Amino acid sequence: MLRVQSPNGTRRIEVESKTPTKELFEKVLNVFEFPGFSFLLYCSRDKSREIFSSKEKTVANYGLNHGDMIYLWPLGGSVEESESTRNQNSSIKNGGTTSLSSSVSTSNTIVGSKIPTRSNIEEDQVDVMLQKMDGKVKRKRDPKRQVCLHGDNSSCIHCLPLEPYDPSYLKELNVKHMSFHAYLRKLSSGLDGGKYANLENISCQIKPGCTNHPPWPKSVCSKCQPKAITLNSQSYRHVDNVVFENPNLVERFLHYWRATGRQRMGFLYGRYDVHLDVPLGIKGIVAAIYEPPQESTRDSVRLLPDPRQSVVDKLAAKLGLACIGWIFTDLVTEDASKGTVRHFRNAETHFLSAQECIMAGHFQSLHPNPCRLSSNGYFGSKFVTICVTGNSQNQVHMEGYQVSNQCQALVRDQCLVPTKDAPELAYVRQSTAEKYIPDVYYKLFDNSWMEVIVFFLNAEFNFAVGRF
Repeated sequence: MLRVQSPNGTRRIEVESKTPTKELFEKVLNVFEFPGFSFLLYCSRDKSREIFSSKEKTVANYGLNHGDMIYLWPLGGSVEESESTRNQNSSIKNGGTTSLSSSVSTSNTIVGSKIPTRSNIEEDQVDVMLQKMDGKVKRKRDPKRQVCLHGDNSSCIHCLPLEPYDPSYLKELNVKHMSFHAYLRKLSSGLDGGKYANLENISCQIKPGCTNHPPWPKSVCSKCQPKAITLNSQSYRHVDNVVFENPNLVERFLHYWRATGRQRMGFLYGRYDVHLDVPLGIKGIVAAIYEPPQESTRDSVRLLPDPRQSVVDKLAAKLGLACIGWIFTDLVTEDASKGTVRHFRNAETHFLSAQECIMAGHFQSLHPNPCRLSSNGYFGSKFVTICVTGNSQNQVHMEGYQVSNQCQALVRDQCLVPTKDAPELAYVRQSTAEKYIPDVYYKLFDNSWMEVIVFFLNAEFNFAVGRF
């Protein structure tokens, strides 16, 4: 028999000396009627000897005998709140007229709030337009009649329309990533017609509210533990092209670098429209570049707090525009007399640095893409990244990028940091008592391009951001 003292009173628990401490925690949970293992147990009042939940250690290992007192301490006051909530619920069941406290009212307000679902999500106008389009690639009959041996009003397997996700057609167009809506059509191309198609966002955090064990860092189970992430190339992209309404937009933006030699950053305001060069494609049309307060040098840009950001967003909304991306320069003069710049971003070095990928993932998380097929109403992002740098001809050139949903999730959940000496490498954090970091893997093909080698990423390993 042990006595358990808590802020809500003292209870008695029947255990034996050979009882595992895991069973002791379960009995404390049942006796006090707690909703979960949000408490700690100690042998002394001063919290000097903590009792850990284990299948191997027993009550006797902690020197506890018949009639001893152990002390229960709640985590974050959750025990007291659950106790008061349980008392209030019991008074309601008994027909009492006791008024509910503020904590219960707040809980009811959260439960009754409108949560985004498939029915009430307002998607972007371009998504609504693409959903109504057929999307199939129409092919003409062979004019020489070498393949198509039928009349003009007939068709055969050589001239039937292709699906927007057809791999052979995308290969002819030199398209590495299909459009997002072509990917959705691919999901709904089965016999069930996409009835069970659902897009789940990647989460790198422990699911809260698990009552099967003490909270992290005390314990974690397969139900609340986030899945391990294997980095791979994303087969689709949310935006297929970016265009500027007026070339003077870029010229005015580059004027600062030409005058000072310092780098510059700005936000792109515009709209999305259908991109006809790619099946069911989306293009971003930039109408304005807003340059927020910033401190810049010849090799860095530091954003400052912007008190006018909300005003700019409201003004853009009045004009039918929205923030669709960001643009930054990375230009180094090679020959001022010829107007050439250095070319140092390529496949042998990097296209985007780890810091730029993390920044792009952060901005994409701030601008999620509304999607009716996602459980929480959002999936991925249409936010684009434009890098102004030198090309292989040493001319000023612009390249557009987006990081994958995997990178966006890793950045959102604070799992990645850049490296100091290698801009092309990112670094995976280690798990701490405050935050759990899931396992991250990546695939590497050997010289035969047949076998796949999987490496485990921890504090001793980095990986190239090109895998995003």
